[in-house]
Amino acid sequence: MELSHEGGRIAYDDSGTAGPLLLCLPGMGVTRKSYELLRPLFVEAGYRVVTMDLRGHGATDAVWTDYTPEAIGRDTVALLRHLDAGPAVLFTNSYTGATAVWAAAEAPELFRTIVLSDPFARVMPKPNPVMRAAAWAVGRFRPLWMLYWASLFKTRKPANFREERAALSANLAEPGRMAALRAMFAADVAVCEARTPEVHTPALVVMGTRDPDFPDPAAEANLIASRLGGKVTMIEGAGHYPHSEFPAETTAAVIAFLNQHAVA
Repeated sequence: MELSHEGGRIAYDDSGTAGPLLLCLPGMGVTRKSYELLRPLFVEAGYRVVTMDLRGHGATDAVWTDYTPEAIGRDTVALLRHLDAGPAVLFTNSYTGATAVWAAAEAPELFRTIVLSDPFARVMPKPNPVMRAAAWAVGRFRPLWMLYWASLFKTRKPANFREERAALSANLAEPGRMAALRAMFAADVAVCEARTPEVHTPALVVMGTRDPDFPDPAAEANLIASRLGGKVTMIEGAGHYPHSEFPAETTAAVIAFLNQHAVA
């Protein structure tokens, strides 16, 4: 399925089942296939699950000049209004944690709750020169990005790892895909962070205890949750993609939170 928006096409899947709507946004450099293991668990629990490819990723076009988290937020709002399925649960990961903040501030009526998995939802401290050089390299050379992506699963590889790796590598080889990834690396999340005080939607921060993208994953999770007035769930042993590495545990934690807010 696709939605035309701001001069491009946004690709998404819709389980089409009855029940509360769960919209899942992947992080940068991956596709909606990242939610392949999570989707059936939420469908079984009674949710209508929609997964969306970000600008420049997957089956979504790579035609924009704007790949910021707030641009993806505009796509998110447009898709939810197109679906017209009532307030949704928004599940984000990594880069789109900032998108969740922006979207919940921009259109609070569209969201029941927001879930920020291993989120980059604030301006992070400037990395040292070695880390800056590494980020520059992985944003320009597809094999390096693939190695980096694979390293973010810290305890076990997902059941569909080989299939997802092959599909992701092929996708990033298409024209415009790596340019979109580089644009995301360069994006400033300050616009989204500034809107944090406007967010009053119930929020859950899910964080892998072994996420290598943060010096102290628990501290980062608690910082973001405190700013949003939200809760924290740590997924033991998980890296940067708990929903893929530990889908059952992540689903159980999110559903427990949603039940507290009368979503199910």
